[in-house]
Amino acid sequence: MPPALSDAVIAVIGANGRSGRVLCYALLGLGYRVIAVVRNTQTLESDIARQSYAVRQADLTQQDTLGAALQGANLVINTAHARFLPAILAATAAPVIALGSTRKFTRWPDAHGMGVMKGEEALQQDGRPSVILHPTMIYGAQGENNVQRLAALLKKLPCVPLPNGGSFLVQPINQSDVTRSLVAAVELMVAGKIKRPESIVIAGQEAITYSTFIRMIVSFAGMKSRPVFTVPVWLLLAASCVMRFIPGLPRIEADEVRRLAENKNFNTNEMKEKLNIEPISFEKGLRELFSNR
Repeated sequence: MPPALSDAVIAVIGANGRSGRVLCYALLGLGYRVIAVVRNTQTLESDIARQSYAVRQADLTQQDTLGAALQGANLVINTAHARFLPAILAATAAPVIALGSTRKFTRWPDAHGMGVMKGEEALQQDGRPSVILHPTMIYGAQGENNVQRLAALLKKLPCVPLPNGGSFLVQPINQSDVTRSLVAAVELMVAGKIKRPESIVIAGQEAITYSTFIRMIVSFAGMKSRPVFTVPVWLLLAASCVMRFIPGLPRIEADEVRRLAENKNFNTNEMKEKLNIEPISFEKGLRELFSNR
């Protein structure tokens, strides 16, 4: 094991979250010393707690607890929302790796997307070595609420209404590729190859239409085919309001509906060239996801 690994102490903020949990296991498996930073230590998986260098509790809105939790870390990874980056930068002098979101590119910005932009701006202004990774829709994590939530909704729908018949593009990324990208950023940082703030989009292998996205989920989930038909956005917005009051149906926000009417396809050249990550196909990701259920 290279000496750099044994020397690195990495604080993972959000160690009990979907991305944070799997990242902790990956880093521990590679021999890194991990400080698991969580809001509630009772929610941290016992294996992570047992193997970690330290487990520390912090509220990201309270500067004093955050500074104490990050004490001794020579690299900080934030898997919580990027809006907390200004507070994290104020609490530590260590280099930072963070998860953002391609939501920052939407024409329909919400609090999530604006928080990502605020966090990235803080990294740029700070100037220290840092990496913010902007994933597209993440699927495949334990408890994720994108593909699995959609599959649950599709079971209740005999047909699928989509703007423009589902011809807009989406490019989901598997959780395994998010984790591999984070680990690659860690290795670059530990090796001293990151000198300034870097911003990298990470996405799935290929962009597909929403109609193909739906058909593939239906197929791999073992459901009967669901016809896709065109509806105007205003009608879907009205339906989303009604669905909030129907027990058993998932809640769909207005911004989520509007984003169905924009393309979310991204170039992955930087992901491949800077991180050396070749993302898996959506087909392979779905096969693994539904075979494990």
